[in-house]
Amino acid sequence: MGEVISEGDDVLIYLSGDKRWLITVKADKRIHTHAGYIECSSILGKRYGDAVKTNLGRTFWLLKPTIEDYVLKCERKTQVVYPKDMGLIVAKTGLASGSIVVEAGTGSGALTMFLANIVKPNGHVYSIEVKEEFLDVARRNLKRSRLLDYVTLSLGDASQGFGVSEADAAILDVGDPWRFVEAAWRALKGSGKIVSISPTMNQVEKTCEAMFRVGFADVECVEVLVRGLQVKTGATRPATRMVGHTAYITFARKVLGGEKTLKEGVAESMDVVSDEEG
Repeated sequence: MGEVISEGDDVLIYLSGDKRWLITVKADKRIHTHAGYIECSSILGKRYGDAVKTNLGRTFWLLKPTIEDYVLKCERKTQVVYPKDMGLIVAKTGLASGSIVVEAGTGSGALTMFLANIVKPNGHVYSIEVKEEFLDVARRNLKRSRLLDYVTLSLGDASQGFGVSEADAAILDVGDPWRFVEAAWRALKGSGKIVSISPTMNQVEKTCEAMFRVGFADVECVEVLVRGLQVKTGATRPATRMVGHTAYITFARKVLGGEKTLKEGVAESMDVVSDEEG
């Protein structure tokens, strides 16, 4: 038996493709769509997975929201990190329940939600943002997704420090990430992961230089591209539209060696050819 939907529950009302709505069920609420309206009172008592019809007779499915649904449907004041990038971040950092994460640049809280969903119930995310209006939006998104208990939101400049030590991962989702690399190093435990999310290559270059200078190794920068398939028997083909460039993601690990050791590892880690060799 599926879970029974009650007053105050969140439901993803699904028609087809991208025709979906994330709602909070209230008995006196009416959901308007291009395919007719749905009385929320008709949803109460149904199970996740059940169907409901609009006044025009169109069938919608009642689905239980996932963290991806909350991320894609969240209130936003800023560009959010896409789920395709979030998945790789979690895989590369090895985050799990109990992990401690520091984040510079809360924004609308989409990535913060995703991280909190991974580290709960025993871990925690400490996120710092310079704009109070963004924190207000993030707080609402975290509250709706029932993840606020696993996040500490702070107003301030994370480049001056996160106020946390021995963290498992540091996430930099800011316009000038190179300014935050030293603070991230101080916040991380040995071998802890730093992740920088940037839309341009110039940002990546300056951030990687800072990482080597401060004390990080195993530096890697990647871009994630996702293209779907249009599936039809005998005529399946790649979709004409795809989620292309959203960000370049740079990963590295905190090391404890001296400056000389770090400089010697730069060329090998980044496959750099020196001017003398060129």
